[in-house]
Amino acid sequence: MSSAIALIVVLVLEQFRPLGPDNRVYGWYNRYADFLERSFNAGASYQGVIAWLAALLPPLIVGGVIYYFLYKLHPLFGWLWNLAVLYLTMGFRQFSHIFTRVRKSLAADDLQQARDLLGEWRGEHTVQFSTNEIVRIVIEEGLICSHRYVFAVMFWFVLLPGPLGALLYRFASILSKKWESHDDRGRSEFGKFAVWMFNVIDWLPARLTAVSFAIVGDFEDAIHCWRVQAMSWFNPEQGIVLASGAGALGVRLGEPLHQYDGSLSYRPELGLGEEADVEHLESAIGLIWRAVVLWLLVVLLLGLAGWVSS
Repeated sequence: MSSAIALIVVLVLEQFRPLGPDNRVYGWYNRYADFLERSFNAGASYQGVIAWLAALLPPLIVGGVIYYFLYKLHPLFGWLWNLAVLYLTMGFRQFSHIFTRVRKSLAADDLQQARDLLGEWRGEHTVQFSTNEIVRIVIEEGLICSHRYVFAVMFWFVLLPGPLGALLYRFASILSKKWESHDDRGRSEFGKFAVWMFNVIDWLPARLTAVSFAIVGDFEDAIHCWRVQAMSWFNPEQGIVLASGAGALGVRLGEPLHQYDGSLSYRPELGLGEEADVEHLESAIGLIWRAVVLWLLVVLLLGLAGWVSS
């Protein structure tokens, strides 16, 4: 019950005062991860294991000890600490405001502003993209971000005691993205464990997110696309979320994109039905919000069941 209330409070709080990805805590942690990479990375995979443990264990131990101490003082203090950690680790507004601004720009036929917003979001050239390409990319980013910044964090927060699950998922996600590199100095070996561990941690939440999209959307098409198309995506775990979301929306995602040099970048097709247009952006936001409500209801029912049984 308290977990559901904490999740609702954070989602509401984020609507009024979102915490950006450039906040100080993430900045400190990124610098700490850089320090560990410089200190341990000599091209061997076992060094990545040591660095990953050194990066994850301290925040988990500190977060758990603070929660235990505050909870012993009073359960309300422990709940407030959970609230603070959730506010730090969740991030619905970190992507939804960009999503909304792009939708408004396209609805006003301001393609250039939509390109600029998408380029700022993704950090890449977007002047070559058509309206259809922008819509496809924005929906894809929205589905993945909703999973990584909302649903997966909710899952681990409910599963593990106190704030441990939320901290584990968020920091493991940061390390996977930060240390997943491929160059001539062996860094790909160093980052292999971080990527593998994040895939393990994300395995079940990704499938639950896909199921939730199917339940609140077109169930039959979502499951069909998941089964048939997901494994063709570059990252199969992301493909599960994207294929299910595309099938639930009845829209085609993926497909080739024009590149800055004039070439085409091949991408597998995901989803069924209509070609993506501006109206599908609104449908995608609705799908995500319905899935959020579904997850909150499940967490609330689990809390009620635990309260009754006790």
